[in-house]
Amino acid sequence: MYGWIWRHLPGPPALRVVEAAVLVLGVVALLMFVVFPWAEPLLPFNDVSVQE
Repeated sequence: MYGWIWRHLPGPPALRVVEAAVLVLGVVALLMFVVFPWAEPLLPFNDVSVQE
């Protein structure tokens, strides 16, 4: 998959590195600001009671 992305990015290798970094940052931002806040109520992390 990474090879496919690398081959389809336009420009010389130095520009491809910058484009790949922008793509990674975009995916991370999408996850942090859209996907994770949406999924947080569905996850059981708030149920932290200890049974005795």
